[in-house]
Amino acid sequence: MSDAEKSEVPLIAVVIPCYRVGRLVLEVIARIGPEVGWIFIVDDACPVETGRLVKAECNDPRVQVIQHASNQGVGGATVTGYKAALGTKAKIVVKLDGDGQMDPALIPNLSRLILLGRADYVKGNRFHRLRDVSGMPMARLLGNAALSFLTKLSSGYWQLFDPTNGFTAIQRDVLAEMELDALAKRYFFESDVLYNLNQLRAVVAEMPMHAVYEGAPSSLSPINMLAPFFKGNFRNFFKRLVYTYYVRNFSLASLELMISLPMILFGLSYGTAHWIHASHSSVPAASGVVMAAALPLILGTQLLLSWLNYDISNQPTQPIHPLIAPQ
Repeated sequence: MSDAEKSEVPLIAVVIPCYRVGRLVLEVIARIGPEVGWIFIVDDACPVETGRLVKAECNDPRVQVIQHASNQGVGGATVTGYKAALGTKAKIVVKLDGDGQMDPALIPNLSRLILLGRADYVKGNRFHRLRDVSGMPMARLLGNAALSFLTKLSSGYWQLFDPTNGFTAIQRDVLAEMELDALAKRYFFESDVLYNLNQLRAVVAEMPMHAVYEGAPSSLSPINMLAPFFKGNFRNFFKRLVYTYYVRNFSLASLELMISLPMILFGLSYGTAHWIHASHSSVPAASGVVMAAALPLILGTQLLLSWLNYDISNQPTQPIHPLIAPQ
């Protein structure tokens, strides 16, 4: 453990968005250790009045309750907590769910790479241990795998495998750099944060954690969220391509991407059109026609794979928070 972690001065603020968690959040608060100096409970117009319950029954002096007059979603509630945390002296801001599915005892582990200066943002990863994956419901496993691929594509963080995990820690100066009001308000929030972090070139890491499904059931169904997540990720993917490869930088990979897609589309459309014509006329397509369709398709695919290899290797490796910290 580093000297910073051993310090008696708390360095961490915790944000807990609350919606339909009730008394479960009291147990979560009780398990948060002394390394945390501030706990922000954001009652997102909770129908079971979680905020009122915390005010009535929690005596922890670190706790502050913030009420939303109307429901803003998990993203909106987290952003409210983030803004409050930026008003403290915390160096790290942790986002923790209030339903007990995330262990507060892991907060020091989650924050360690940031305190050591090796990451700007750290997420929990429930898929690191095989025994945790084997105990995960199949629908959740398949849904998370699909959501994971979509988020890799849109964010550019190809090494992540649990992008919808809401157990996160972010360095305060990096948090201050983000346009918080522009982030998605509801379940797409976690993926949208990753996209925005990539545009800042922030280093993102993962911390292994156990998957817990006891207590309140998760309100996020990965299978049901595929359609809205696909729309949001496709939008961010397109913006990332334009900004990363044609605005902020222009390289050989930019040319590969620009050439590969038209070649693939031409090969597919040209080949399909002649295949349909040949099937209707019962006259086999000439070898030249086959080559005219196959060659751009093959070359385009090779160029696209070359771009993908560059994109995977182009993930940020140098933490940005030492560079943007106020002097």
